[in-house]
Amino acid sequence: MEAPHSPAADAAPATRRTGVPGLAGLAGLAGLAGLPAVRLTVETPERMRELGRGLAALLRPGDLVMLTGELGAGKTTLTRGLGEGLGVRGAVTSPTFVIARVHPSLVGGPALVHVDAYRLGGGLDEMEDLDLDVSLPDSVVVVEWGDGKVEELSDDRLHVVIHRTVGANADTNADTNADTNADTNADTNVDANVDTEADPGAGGADERRIVTLTGFGSRWSDADLAALIH
Repeated sequence: MEAPHSPAADAAPATRRTGVPGLAGLAGLAGLAGLPAVRLTVETPERMRELGRGLAALLRPGDLVMLTGELGAGKTTLTRGLGEGLGVRGAVTSPTFVIARVHPSLVGGPALVHVDAYRLGGGLDEMEDLDLDVSLPDSVVVVEWGDGKVEELSDDRLHVVIHRTVGANADTNADTNADTNADTNADTNVDANVDTEADPGAGGADERRIVTLTGFGSRWSDADLAALIH
């Protein structure tokens, strides 16, 4: 299975970064090397879905979107809105059990490939082994927990970082808590995790999220990410 590729990326490859940065570190990329980025506050789950629908209007076949955030941050909620915006078939839920789900387009657009990379140890090679019945270059690929694993799918990619604005030291502990919770709950509490993702927060300030979107590569150099702020 061929990986998504942009001819423009050959002429001006994005700066490669290694390692698995924390949430605060990823959010900080917005100010580095002139990378196109926006940061916004999302007040409710519905607004998170609305952000996904708005993001869908900027996406095109071959795009790779990497989602980073603790459990319950709203990654699947954002992806659900993205699927609505793309007009794909099927309910978008957490792909924890199957690692990846393919949602074909109902409107002649790109399919949505939704991946949970938490258990993916081999990155691109393991993605290819999934034998997805879809061409990745013709699809929009959204990967949760993909940092340090799937960057080689494309030099052109969009990083979306979501973190809570309340809780115990969200900026410093979110990454540690995410790893601990994921390891504990991935197999035994999948249903609970899906429910949390579907409707993060119980109301008020508990639902507020800070979302940072940072574009890498020539594909995103002139993308109007600021259009997502309204």
